[in-house]
Amino acid sequence: MTIVSIHQPEYLPWLGFFKKIMDSDIFVIFDDVQFEKKDWQNRNTICGKNGSILLTVPVKSHLKSKINDVIIDYEKNWIKKHLKSILLTYSSSSFFDEMNVLINNLYQNKFDKLIDLNMEIIIQLMKKFRIKTKIIRSSELTLSDNDPNKILEICKRLNAKKYITGINWAMNNLDKSNFQKHSIELEFREFIHPTYKQLTENFVTNMSSIDILFNEGEKNAREILSKSKIKKIQGIL
Repeated sequence: MTIVSIHQPEYLPWLGFFKKIMDSDIFVIFDDVQFEKKDWQNRNTICGKNGSILLTVPVKSHLKSKINDVIIDYEKNWIKKHLKSILLTYSSSSFFDEMNVLINNLYQNKFDKLIDLNMEIIIQLMKKFRIKTKIIRSSELTLSDNDPNKILEICKRLNAKKYITGINWAMNNLDKSNFQKHSIELEFREFIHPTYKQLTENFVTNMSSIDILFNEGEKNAREILSKSKIKKIQGIL
């Protein structure tokens, strides 16, 4: 059975993002859809002793910009700010030395486009979690931009037998009967966030996945992620 999941590329993605990749045979980076401001495509949070810190990559975009067209704005020295924030925040973490090299390397390259920065981060973090799922970009499939059933068409193109998706948007927008017609099982799921050692006294969920890597290290982080639970939601066909 070929299991497919699809998601917009996030900046320093959270654990639920990688859980979806881990549970899929093919993960599609949804890069030829509209860029959403104030979403997670160019920002995320890290967690220190005093709580969460929001990191945002400044970008140049217009109302109808596709994700793969969004340009990074280097007029502000955001790289220095993000690098300093991450390394200072986790300087006392148990696996700082292990992660320090990766973080410094991630910010050495000056990517023109947001998609290229996010892809590099996603690929390097997949290596940390030892995830070998095949990754492709939706733009590589050259599907019609105006197709209202684009997700279904992607699944068909990839010969999917199961499509894993979240619940907030998908439950109300996917044509569930069409998936059934093409013998593609829909799995609506909610990620149950695991707890782990953190710098703050009270555990904070939904942080960037670098949080668990700094605090637990690669081996424990991989085990925690692989054992994390999901709640399946019954979709109405």
